[in-house]
Amino acid sequence: MDLQYFLSWRAALMLLLLPCGLQCMSVRILNEEPVHVVPDSSLVLKARIEHGPLEEVSAVSWEWEPETGISPDRVTLATCPGRGPECAGTRPNVHVNVEQQETTLQINGYSGAEGGVYAVTVTDHKGAKTTAHCIVRNYEAVHHVSVSVNVSHSTLVCGEAWGTEPHFSWFHERVAITKTVGRVSGDGTTLFVTKTPICGHFTCMVSNKMGHSSATYTAASCETEGKGTTAAVLCSVLLLMFGGVLAFLLWRRHRHRNRGERLHEHLDDTI
Repeated sequence: MDLQYFLSWRAALMLLLLPCGLQCMSVRILNEEPVHVVPDSSLVLKARIEHGPLEEVSAVSWEWEPETGISPDRVTLATCPGRGPECAGTRPNVHVNVEQQETTLQINGYSGAEGGVYAVTVTDHKGAKTTAHCIVRNYEAVHHVSVSVNVSHSTLVCGEAWGTEPHFSWFHERVAITKTVGRVSGDGTTLFVTKTPICGHFTCMVSNKMGHSSATYTAASCETEGKGTTAAVLCSVLLLMFGGVLAFLLWRRHRHRNRGERLHEHLDDTI
């Protein structure tokens, strides 16, 4: 009996010495931050709850506060029991559900003013709380595209102010860049021009979910090369035409000479 009593106390002591084994609760938000949301769309945040077999979730709450500013006050979006169906938020467009090891916050009709720091707090059956945070920002349109040139290195660099997830595309005379014109860097911002000399219009277009904007760098005109080619072709055509006319005249002269000789021989025979 004493041995059993001793072993039970030893087991309890081991549990106390292993707080993150059977009795440690944690929560983490699964979205990769910062989360960018297009205004008037839906914001969805998911959080994973980890706890041991001796732990129970008694409550889950979601809160919001501005990312910057002087007000440290948090706004409660929803408070839900640890288990149960979807619970109502403090506003009609806020919905939260709690499953056994996951909770989801959804805000429909997200507005630009709702960007900030979102916090999910999990409370266990003993009243202990653990919290995870996530930064949410507005999805910004593309702004102020510009193209700068480094002539000595034959490179063009495309810049953009603060658009979210910008995608860069390059065009030469409204045609996508080919190997004969240049090579685009991995991130799309830099064009290494291989065409010599650098001439024509180089356009950088930056786009994302909300639209696109572009900027153009204009180098020396490429028309000189085109004019030279056109002049060469025209000269060849003129030479061919001149040669044809000359050959025709020579043929005609030769024909008349033969006719004259035959006529003269005919008159001699008659006389």
